[in-house]
Amino acid sequence: MRIKNIIEAKLQSLQPQFLEVINESHKHNVVAGSESHFKVTIVSDEFNGKMLLARHRMINSILADELAHSIHALFLHTMTTEEWFEKSGMSNNSPPCLGGSKTK
Repeated sequence: MRIKNIIEAKLQSLQPQFLEVINESHKHNVVAGSESHFKVTIVSDEFNGKMLLARHRMINSILADELAHSIHALFLHTMTTEEWFEKSGMSNNSPPCLGGSKTK
């Protein structure tokens, strides 16, 4: 199973109203077809009353095995339903890669 599909399946435990997992590996200095850099936008009422760090820890806990073995970078956008509507369903772009193995 592809890492993207594993991420999507595991994050269903948060009962998301919206979930988007984008493989951004192609933007980085990795082998073609890699699945190592992901952007996740997730909207869930499970985040109500939780600070950003707590939300990210929830995701990191759910994806602990993938983070330990497969995922190099995970860019997270974690929002409540209310926050999602305030942003009109938009999330930020991922930052540019500053990869340690890139040649200058």
